[in-house]
Amino acid sequence: MPVPNIAALRAAAFLLALLPASLSAHIMSMSSGQLEVEGSHVSYELRMPLYEIVHLEEPERSLLENFRLYDDGREVMASSGSCKANADEGVYRCEATFEFPQPVERLEVACTYAAVTVPNHVHVLKAVRGDIVKQAIFDFSFSRSEIRFTPPTTTELFFSQAGAGVVRVIVGPFQILFLLALVLAGRSRKELFSLAGAFIVAELIAAIILAFKPWQPPPRFIEAAAALTVAYLAVEILVLPEAGYRWLVAAGMGVFHGIYFGSFLQRSEMDPLYVLSGVVTAEALVLLLFAYLVSRLISGAPELHPTKIGAVLLFIVGIVWFVLRIRS
Repeated sequence: MPVPNIAALRAAAFLLALLPASLSAHIMSMSSGQLEVEGSHVSYELRMPLYEIVHLEEPERSLLENFRLYDDGREVMASSGSCKANADEGVYRCEATFEFPQPVERLEVACTYAAVTVPNHVHVLKAVRGDIVKQAIFDFSFSRSEIRFTPPTTTELFFSQAGAGVVRVIVGPFQILFLLALVLAGRSRKELFSLAGAFIVAELIAAIILAFKPWQPPPRFIEAAAALTVAYLAVEILVLPEAGYRWLVAAGMGVFHGIYFGSFLQRSEMDPLYVLSGVVTAEALVLLLFAYLVSRLISGAPELHPTKIGAVLLFIVGIVWFVLRIRS
């Protein structure tokens, strides 16, 4: 039996490491917050979905302890803070106030909500001082940010918001799972291009529509349906290797992906053109990377049947993901 080459085994290990992470993640794991700055007085309001905190024994303490403000490296303790659940809105709302020693020109913010909710949780923070509005995005990879209350240039806006789109792609387990599924489903370079095109077009349409509509789809339904599209695509790869119209399944995954980015645009109020240009760029690069790794596996270790084994793993992840989200 031929021995797989080292490069192929490394590619396999990298791809396999990506799959389990999606099971602990939520597609719609996102909260929003607003800081109001008036002189030396800063007030903070957090809106956290209730389904994100069901596992927390003391949600008020956990959330308020994971949001901190600093002045020149020195922590400014909250002078007051309280939280209350609003079942009608499905939101856990917290409020806190901070008193700085002098009028605030810049803020250092540390936010680690991803440590107490789920690993891919995103917190979108808006900071307002007079006519100046700044935004910061926090997740497990970016938990600290400095906010300066100076008007941004167009170039700064573009790179910061396009960068936010890039980061949302590369740090999200379910985003990576969708892109890996597309690569495994592509039976040729031409088909991969068509699958990627259908996915991205559907994603952009869904994101733009949702960004301008005051509507939030039920997270449990979105996640369960997204899991089933992954499982179904895996079944096609295994059982229907000659089936056509895979681009329709790819478009379906694109819709669910787009709903996430539409929700992100709603809460962040960023420019859709800037954010989505970063999203598409990052997805194209990730698809190219996965296509390269899968091709190395197929050519370097064909005896491992990487496409079939990958499809089996995708099916398992999709089904387990579906069951977990239905029961959550």
